[in-house]
Amino acid sequence: MLIASGGLMLGVAGVVGCANQKLAAATLDQTPAPGGRTSPRRSPQPGQAGSTGAAHPHPTARPHPHSTATATDGTAPAKPVYYVDDGPMTIALTIDDGPSPVYTPQILQILQKYHVTASFSMVGENVTYYPGVARDVADAGHVIVNHTWDHANLATLSQSRVRAEIANASDAIHTAVGRAPTIFRAPYGAWSRPTLEYCASENLMPLDWSVDPQDWARPGVSKIVSNIMKNTQTGSIILEHDGGGNRAETVAALKIAIPRLLDEGYRFKAV
Repeated sequence: MLIASGGLMLGVAGVVGCANQKLAAATLDQTPAPGGRTSPRRSPQPGQAGSTGAAHPHPTARPHPHSTATATDGTAPAKPVYYVDDGPMTIALTIDDGPSPVYTPQILQILQKYHVTASFSMVGENVTYYPGVARDVADAGHVIVNHTWDHANLATLSQSRVRAEIANASDAIHTAVGRAPTIFRAPYGAWSRPTLEYCASENLMPLDWSVDPQDWARPGVSKIVSNIMKNTQTGSIILEHDGGGNRAETVAALKIAIPRLLDEGYRFKAV
């Protein structure tokens, strides 16, 4: 049973630095970008150029909440956060890789309908293409999380490039919504020592997840919903996507999963 301390549950750091564990750089989305600029980034998918061909670009093993420590209020944790700790039946929903002019507004409508607040991990490059969508997310009361400039695998980059990826994304988010993010999520869950050190120096909370229904792979709406319902427990941080490709299945799954979770007594808390 989790202790309700009002803070955040921390997991062991998923530090990934070995060269033979490199993940591919993000490929390009097909959504036309305004002004004739290059289109936004998206996550690699199985079988695509730029993908490792692995079944899943995200590490699937997550620390158990009973083995984690509690964050100190006002201090950015030195290790990634995998669970929220705000009382029984409290969970968090996180939406990655946007903003998207197609899917982010649809997800915002669902969240508004059920009075749910979520955290949106935004790619800085995408924010520059769709600043209005980013502002809509912020204006609706949701949390915006730094998700790097172009969805890079930071575990493969030098310290200077890591800093640039995070700093450039923070600048883009600040320009779009008027405030800088205080939370950071590493693409692919690929944490490295330079990344965690930079997060600590900038007082950015490193955010991970504990429930991954693999909606990025488009396994079908029923499988996404089943995965969420099976694996969610008190403290879970659920990973979903509004960017990186066709997210129609994600939208449909959230329409089903959110009311079911609420009916089971869960309450959502923005990280």
